[in-house]
Amino acid sequence: MVVSIREVAQRAGVSLGTVSNVLNRPEQVSPATRRRVEAAIAETGYVRNDSARQLREGSSRTLAMVVLDMANPFFTDVARGAESEAERAGAMLVLCNSGDDQQREQRHLEQIAQQRMRGVLITPVDGDGEAALKTLAAQGIPAVLVDRGSRRHDRCSVSVDDVLGGELAARHLIESGHRHLAFVGGPLTVEQVADRLRGAREASEEAGCRLDVVATAALTVEAGRAATETILDADPRPTALLCANDLLALGALQALTARGVPVPAEMAVIGYDDIDFAAAAAVPLSSVRQPRAELGRAAARLLLEEAGAQGDHRHQHVVFVPELVVRRSTGG
Repeated sequence: MVVSIREVAQRAGVSLGTVSNVLNRPEQVSPATRRRVEAAIAETGYVRNDSARQLREGSSRTLAMVVLDMANPFFTDVARGAESEAERAGAMLVLCNSGDDQQREQRHLEQIAQQRMRGVLITPVDGDGEAALKTLAAQGIPAVLVDRGSRRHDRCSVSVDDVLGGELAARHLIESGHRHLAFVGGPLTVEQVADRLRGAREASEEAGCRLDVVATAALTVEAGRAATETILDADPRPTALLCANDLLALGALQALTARGVPVPAEMAVIGYDDIDFAAAAAVPLSSVRQPRAELGRAAARLLLEEAGAQGDHRHQHVVFVPELVVRRSTGG
């Protein structure tokens, strides 16, 4: 049975207003009365309903985060960073998974708008997500793009220089002696994948090296394994694989191991993100590290600042610099 504030007031022998003051403005209540009300709350097991009060006041303490793939440890780490920043500000983070599905993403955003949450962190399924975010804009709910740059001046974003990241990975392979590379990743319509490919192409062209592109339908271990099987049957086949994320690279390692291809002696592999599994792989995986937790923290800070600014907010586009991490999969 749900205990009401009226029952607390009756138990403590005070008015409803006094109980409300103890809950919201305790400094206005005498210590003796406050102790009596607190004892009544403990005895009755009363739990305050913050959601109704926050809806009345328009001051929800809940943030939402909509990610592309909750199964990808990259997004889990970003969410942890965002959650730590939200908790520091006394807010709660609700995590939603779009599953790279626009309709599912739209349903999440509609529910977020209905709940009048304080703001949204989102990696949109499509581009900068402008069409999807119209519902939130109409409700005055701010949104910050995560792991995705924004071309708009009225929306904050936090991202990583993925063109540089692709260039770092390709350059490392080239400097290790490889002249025929393959880029594994997709869909190529995903902005981050396209940027990483662009950086890899620029480095390969500059060095006069060959770069094959093997597009995948997803950024998963299974997709990496299937793409590598195709590459191994090619003639001539590349001597190094540059994968658009670590899950693809782990799939590549699985396929190479199954076919008895030594890594890196016969085929080098480098991933992207530097998730925890990269260092723990049977052949420790070289990768391009993104500051995952800091991405989340920075995005949450911007969102909280905008939500509390009441219209007077300077939008920012924060871009982090990736870092090359060399391990045994490329000869490190």
